[in-house]
Amino acid sequence: MLSRLATRTARIVLTAIAAASLTAAGTATALADNSGSAGSTAAAAAQKDGWGQACGTNDLTFKVREETQAGGYYLVTAKAKPGITCYLEGTIPSAAFGSAPDTQASPAEQAVTDTIKLSGSTAAYAGISPKSTNTNYGKEFRRLIVAVSGDETNAVSLKLPSTVLVDEPITTNWHAKRADAVPFVN
Repeated sequence: MLSRLATRTARIVLTAIAAASLTAAGTATALADNSGSAGSTAAAAAQKDGWGQACGTNDLTFKVREETQAGGYYLVTAKAKPGITCYLEGTIPSAAFGSAPDTQASPAEQAVTDTIKLSGSTAAYAGISPKSTNTNYGKEFRRLIVAVSGDETNAVSLKLPSTVLVDEPITTNWHAKRADAVPFVN
């Protein structure tokens, strides 16, 4: 009688373990199926709205050139790498002339501008003034560090045409037109 009871108890325990395993497997499968459909629903909604991938720093190539307008500034041009189409928000780029907090560029504009679709030869422009003060003070730098805002871990370092004196730098938002990317210093 004892052996028959032990066998029955063992079967109940094994049945409970098997049921728990099946439940866990079913839950994992349901979660996997659910996340897949949510992802495809989000992708379908993005295509329906006409929006796609947001630009990351690694999606773009950058060039910098010196401009004389508005007391002098650097015009940064961003283009999508070949084969990439992405959308660059009209916010400020993350820009600095060094790693110290006082060399990071502050916003020169108060509002967000239009999002720019980058693909092929289409470019976005940002103007960065190294000096917004009217003094002879500052730190000298030879490089500008730029990234898409929010993607600072992939920042790129751009060599400047010459050494520049930096004191409270400012930057415009990304713009579709070069003429809109002039950082006017008050």
